[in-house]
Amino acid sequence: MSSTAIHLNKATFTISAPDIRRLPEDSGIEVAFAGRSNAGKSSALNTLTNQKSLARTSKTPGRTQLINVFEIAENKRLIDLPGYGFAKVPLEMKKKWQKALGEYLEKRECLKGLVILMDIRHPLKDLDLDLIHWAVDSDLPILALLTKCDKFSQGQRSTAVLQVKKALKDLDADITVQAFSSLKRTGAEQATTLIRHWFGDDSEQFFPKS
Repeated sequence: MSSTAIHLNKATFTISAPDIRRLPEDSGIEVAFAGRSNAGKSSALNTLTNQKSLARTSKTPGRTQLINVFEIAENKRLIDLPGYGFAKVPLEMKKKWQKALGEYLEKRECLKGLVILMDIRHPLKDLDLDLIHWAVDSDLPILALLTKCDKFSQGQRSTAVLQVKKALKDLDADITVQAFSSLKRTGAEQATTLIRHWFGDDSEQFFPKS
């Protein structure tokens, strides 16, 4: 991969697609964001790209129905995948979203890293674990962001991160776990550095895997 500097704040919206057949050509590098519908995925994307409204946020979880594509450089894209696991979404709609999510994860060859967002108060739900195991089986690096960590004290954050690391340790996989807050920007710099590394940007010293 090239060492050209990557700037996430250059992200621009490209397309919303109902399935992978409507996405840009399967080439280059993509980093995808996935998580339960109330995990703060859109807020995290806005924070990491330093843009207020790149990804649409809503007070109603489950609004991300399509695969949203944001280009940050030529052939380098951030992907916002449909949220999963929100109980109030009608079953047929939920099946449609999860089919699009599953197809993307299984068939998109340019996917080089997966950011999984989980509410720090309720991490590692069944669907989260399904996604983590899929990524591990596909030899895909994972950044697990424990969102809304501003709800916790520093001690509680550290305990939560350690518990998640312990739960995933036996997978023996490339998984980085960190506390994250869109509100306070906690963990934003470290997350940005890792994502840029996945895109081939090693212009700054890379922080050690946690």
